Amino acid sequence: QVQLVESGGGSVQAGGSLRLSCAASGRTFSRYNMGWFRQGPGKEREFVAAINWRGENTDYTDSVKGRFTISRDNFQKLVLQMNSLNPEDTAVYYCAASYGSAWDSRRLTGSYDFWGQGTQVTVSS
Repeated sequence: QVQLVESGGGSVQAGGSLRLSCAASGRTFSRYNMGWFRQGPGKEREFVAAINWRGENTDYTDSVKGRFTISRDNFQKLVLQMNSLNPEDTAVYYCAASYGSAWDSRRLTGSYDFWGQGTQVTVSS
């Protein structure tokens, strides 16, 4: 069992930055692929970024490429650095852990075994 707790959300103006963290407890998460997802008002949960368990591979949805950076330190912390935020980034952001699923399925919510409770990010124009 892995417990995930996100932090770092908040309200910013367009063009600003936020740094989201996800702290893991329970079983060591060093062997888990990790992902960030978000769910905007009236929208389905969508993939944002993922990093494999070794930290060697990353993936981003097109709308955040060049602005967001995912990283992990394997001391039970996952980070999403978000720069040049715009109002379309407004959402609840969730971190998730996947154990045993192939890297090819990193963008699928069903590939993740554990989820945090989410942290709100609001970007105003």
